[in-house]
Amino acid sequence: MRATDEELTGTLQSGSRVADHTTRLGGQDVSEQVQSWQLERSYSTDLPDAMRAFSGSSSAQLQLQLSGTGGTSAPALYSPWAPRSSGDIARPGQSVVHGYGTDAGILPAFRGTLRNRSAASGTDTVQLTALDGAERLHGPAELPKPYAGFYWRRPVATATWCVDELLRQAGVHSCPPPRHPEFDPASPLTLVYASLHGGFAATYGQPEIVPDPRHYSWSREGAPHEMALVPHAGAPDSGAMTASWFPRSRVTVPGSRLFAEAWVNSAVGFGGTVALELDLNRTGTATGRLRLAVDFAAGKVFMHSGTREGNGWYFSWGVSALKDKPGVWHIGGLFDTTSTGSSVLPTVQPFLTGPDGKHYPCGPATFTDPSAEQPAAELYQLRLVSQLSAEAVQLTSGLAAAPTATEFAQTGAWAKEAELDDAVLPLYAVPRVSGSQWEVITQIAKASMSTAEFDERGVFHWRNHTRFAKPPTAPDLTLTSVRDIAALTVTEEIDACRNYCVQPYKDWTSVQVSSGTTYNDTVVREVPGNSSVTLKYVLAEEEFDIGPPNVDDDQSVAPGFSVRFAAANAAGADAVKGAVDILARREEGHLVLRLTNRTARRLYTVTEDGKPSIRVQTLKPSTEAVERKATSWVSGSTSEKYYGRQEFCAEASDWVQDYRAAQELADAMRAAGQYPVPVLGEVEVLYDPRIQLGDVVRVVDSSGAALDTYAWVVGIKTASTAPGAVQQTLALRGTRTNGLPADAGLTPDTPSDRTPLAAGTTYTAVAAAYPTLGDLSGSGLTWRQVKESAL
Repeated sequence: MRATDEELTGTLQSGSRVADHTTRLGGQDVSEQVQSWQLERSYSTDLPDAMRAFSGSSSAQLQLQLSGTGGTSAPALYSPWAPRSSGDIARPGQSVVHGYGTDAGILPAFRGTLRNRSAASGTDTVQLTALDGAERLHGPAELPKPYAGFYWRRPVATATWCVDELLRQAGVHSCPPPRHPEFDPASPLTLVYASLHGGFAATYGQPEIVPDPRHYSWSREGAPHEMALVPHAGAPDSGAMTASWFPRSRVTVPGSRLFAEAWVNSAVGFGGTVALELDLNRTGTATGRLRLAVDFAAGKVFMHSGTREGNGWYFSWGVSALKDKPGVWHIGGLFDTTSTGSSVLPTVQPFLTGPDGKHYPCGPATFTDPSAEQPAAELYQLRLVSQLSAEAVQLTSGLAAAPTATEFAQTGAWAKEAELDDAVLPLYAVPRVSGSQWEVITQIAKASMSTAEFDERGVFHWRNHTRFAKPPTAPDLTLTSVRDIAALTVTEEIDACRNYCVQPYKDWTSVQVSSGTTYNDTVVREVPGNSSVTLKYVLAEEEFDIGPPNVDDDQSVAPGFSVRFAAANAAGADAVKGAVDILARREEGHLVLRLTNRTARRLYTVTEDGKPSIRVQTLKPSTEAVERKATSWVSGSTSEKYYGRQEFCAEASDWVQDYRAAQELADAMRAAGQYPVPVLGEVEVLYDPRIQLGDVVRVVDSSGAALDTYAWVVGIKTASTAPGAVQQTLALRGTRTNGLPADAGLTPDTPSDRTPLAAGTTYTAVAAAYPTLGDLSGSGLTWRQVKESAL
C-alpha cells in the first residue's frame, strides 16, 4: 500500500470518493485537457491461474484521450504532422507522469514514456498510449560470458546479478555506476567494474579467481547500496577472502593514473581489513604490486608499491574515524605512475568518505625508496582481499588528475532506481541471451518464479518466489461487500492443484574448460607511435569471453592468448614491455583488439625469431551441461488422497543450473499448488489509489459467497471515462484454501463401477435346452444370443 497523509487516508476510509488526477506531458501540465484515462498493471505468468504463486513481469500501460485548448483542436495541436512547437509534447518517447487520488490529495500512479499517438481529423481528440519504465529496457540484451565459473566449478553469477546487469545497461542503477564506460582513446576508461550484486561476473573486466561459496554469502542487509559480498571466517587466504578480475585493457606502467575503489561496510564481516591490489606483469617472472589497504580496527590507511613477492615500501595515514565510525565507507586509492622514463616511483593518495557522508582528505605522497620503483609492465589483474562486506569494486585508468570530493562521490552522476531481492539461481555459466533487456528479464522472472516491475515512481523492483512462501498473516487493506465490493466471482478448479512438481536444471559439475579456436596471426602488425591499431578475430557463439592478451618478453612466454612487441620488424629484436595498452572486447561475433602505442617509436608484433607474435586462444566448455530434474512429491499425501496425483513440470531453462536451487523451486511450486486455491476474478471495488501490485487484501463477502479470505493483488485496472468518475477492478489470487476437504456424511463413489457383471446363461441351462451340437446349430442363434437369453 502506498503511504498517504492523514487527510487522504481519512477520506478513503470514510467511503467518500471525489476523484481527481494530474497529468504531465513533457513536464507540462495537461490535466484539464484529459477527457478520459485508463491505467492497467498486471503480472504476466505461465503458472496455473489459481496456484498460490505468481511470477513474470508487469509493464503498466496508460491510455489518455486529450482534447485541444485555446480554441484549437487536439489533432491540430498534437497530431504527427502538427507543428513541432505544439506537437512535441505528444511525440513518441516523450515523458508522461500521471497521478490520481481525491480532492484530499493526489498519489503518483504512473511514470513512463509515450509509445504512440492517434489523431482523428474532424474530432477534438488525440489518443495517446504510454508505457512505464519497461520502455527504457528495449535495448539489445547483452551479458558477459565468463569461463571462470566452470573452470573453478563454482558459481560465477546468479540470475539476480544478470537482472541487475541488464538494468545497468539501460541506465537503471542500483549502486554507483562505472565512471567511464565508453571507449575513447582521449578519455579515461573503466577497466574493471564488479557490482558484486550476487555474482563475480563483471560489467567490465573478466573474473579470474572465484572464491569457494562456503567462504562468502550475498547479503542485502547492511549493504552499502543494494547487495554486497560478505566474506565468512575460515577463508584460506591469510584470513581473508580473495577474488580477482582481469582488466578489459592491459594499460601500461609507467604511464597510467590508476584509481581503485570500493564501497565497504566496516560493521559487517568477520574482521577489520580490506585491500585492493593491482598486479603488474613485469619482464620475467616477477610480479609488481600496487596496493591500497584499510585497517578499520587500527584506524589506518596503507598504500604500497613493490612486488607480490614481498619487496617494496608503503605510506600510512592515520584516520581515527575509521575505527570510531563503523558503517558504510567509500574507499579509494590513486596510483599515479605517469613518467617519461622506463620506470617510475609512483605518487599515491587515498580517498575516504565515511558513513556520515564526510570526506576525509589524505595528502598525496611520492615514493623515494628504490624498492618501490615500478619498471615497465602491464596491468595484469585487480584483487579484492577482504574480511568485510564489499560492493561496487571499480578500477579506472587515464584520469587527468586526482578526483575532487564531488567527483569521488559521483554526486549528481546517478540516482538509485532499482531494488533487488536476495540472490537466487547460482550460475556456473551465464546463459546466452537474445532479444531486448525487458524480454530477458521477463524470461528470468518466469524461470525463477520472481516478479519484475516498475512502480509508480519509476523505480524497478525485483522480488523472488519467497514473497509467497508463507501465507500472509495480516492484510494491507480490507474489502467488504457491504461497502467496497460491487461485483465478485469466485471459482475453484482441480487444474490448479499441483502436488507432483518437477523442475529441470542444467548440471555443469562435469563441465571443464577446453580450447576453442586458435589463431596464429599471419601478418606482423605495425603500431605507429602514439596511435592505435584495431584488429578483429571471429569468435563463435559457444566460445566464452577471454581477457586481453599477456605481453611476452625475452625471459618468459605466456601460454594461450599472448603478443610480443619489438622496436624492429626483425628476428632477434629485443622485446618491449610496458609500451602498449591492449584492450579486448566482444563485439558482434568478433573479438576486437585495440593496440595503443604509448611511446613515440614504432612497434611491431613480432616474435624473437621474426614471426607474427599475436596468438589468440579462445575457450569453450568441454561438453554440454547435462539436463537433470528435481522433483517435489510426497507419496500418499493428503492432497493426493483428495485430488489424485497432479503433475506440473516447469519449462526447462538455462537459468537453473544448481540442484539445490531447482529443488527449492520445485518445493515452492508444490507448496503453492498442492491444494486448489479459489480464484477471485475481476473484483470491482470502490476506488482506492493506494492499492499496488503484490498487496494483500482481505476480501469479506457476507452477501453472496460467504467469503472471508486473504488474496494477493495481481492485476489493477483503473479508468476514468468522465470527469470525477473512476472505476477500479482488481484481479486477485487467493493466498490459502478453505481448509482440507472433510466430505462429512459423504461416501464418494469409486472411480469405476465395481458391481460384478451379470453372469449370463449357465452351461447346464444351455445343455438342457440344446442336448446336441446339431440342436444348437440348428437354432440359428449367435453365441451372444445364447449367452444372454433366458432359457
